[in-house]
Amino acid sequence: MSASSAPDGAVTAPSQQPGPPRQPGPPRRDRADQPDPSGRPGRADQPERPDRSSGRRPRSAGRWVLVHAPLALGLLVMSAPFLWMALAAFKTPGELTASPPVWIPAEWTLDNFRDLLDKLDLPLHFMNSLIVAVLVTVSNLVFCSMLGYALAKLNFAGRDKIFGLVLGALMVPGNLMLLPLFVLMSRMGLIDSYAGLVLPFAAGAFGVFLMRQFMQSIPDELLEAARMDGAGEWYIFWRIVMPLVKPALATLSIFTFLGSWNNFVWPLIATNDPDRYTLPVALATFATDPNQAGGSNGMLMAGSFLIVLPVLVVFIALQRHFTQGIATAGMK
Repeated sequence: MSASSAPDGAVTAPSQQPGPPRQPGPPRRDRADQPDPSGRPGRADQPERPDRSSGRRPRSAGRWVLVHAPLALGLLVMSAPFLWMALAAFKTPGELTASPPVWIPAEWTLDNFRDLLDKLDLPLHFMNSLIVAVLVTVSNLVFCSMLGYALAKLNFAGRDKIFGLVLGALMVPGNLMLLPLFVLMSRMGLIDSYAGLVLPFAAGAFGVFLMRQFMQSIPDELLEAARMDGAGEWYIFWRIVMPLVKPALATLSIFTFLGSWNNFVWPLIATNDPDRYTLPVALATFATDPNQAGGSNGMLMAGSFLIVLPVLVVFIALQRHFTQGIATAGMK
């Protein structure tokens, strides 16, 4: 086509002739709807799946009752003695001996705690229990974590045999070791000392097993990358592994602190000096002395309540990590 000149000399755009009308083509198919070259049907040819976004099917009331009624009954049976002890610590002597029993005190009183503090050096024995429980817990966290890391991530001769010994130690009753431990501590001159109360429980087979099972879930590639960057085993253990096993550490802390705080038999055997008595031993000797307790159940309930209180505080503080450690221990 040639361009035509306007009267003023300007050049106009070439004129375009309309082309033939465009014939409509076949409808476009979605790529996912086209058949697969391998012969599998497309998305449109597949049967529709039921929509489950609306939620799960509601459970029947009878099934809900069958599941929760035994749980509620078990909770009531296990918590009733503790509730009675806690409430009895604030009751008057008349309410403690009332028939039928009175659950909720009509008059709340702290006389039982005052009388207990007057007749028993409670702060001294409380501090003894706290020192022993904290030292045992810290030593278990350190030593059990070290051995668990070695059994889980290090290759050395006899590793499986050592782990077999750990499993065998789990099957040995604890009371069977009381006499050998007493003879050993006596020959070392550690009777009536904090060291004699702590060293026999500085590490345990259960803690080693728990930490080893949890550390197996840590990827080996992560540790190999740290070694390639020049990190040593001590650095890897403290800076990489220990932060990753906090749930297991919290679980081990609760079990160890609970066992050490409530330990009665070994402190009774390993201590002769009343100033070294832990709180359970001191309360037991106080209850059996007629010149001290005098048959006062209120003071005994107050002392038992003080023994349980620190364990509850530790459990509530570490509950989130405890449940996570129990759920994930042993997973790989």
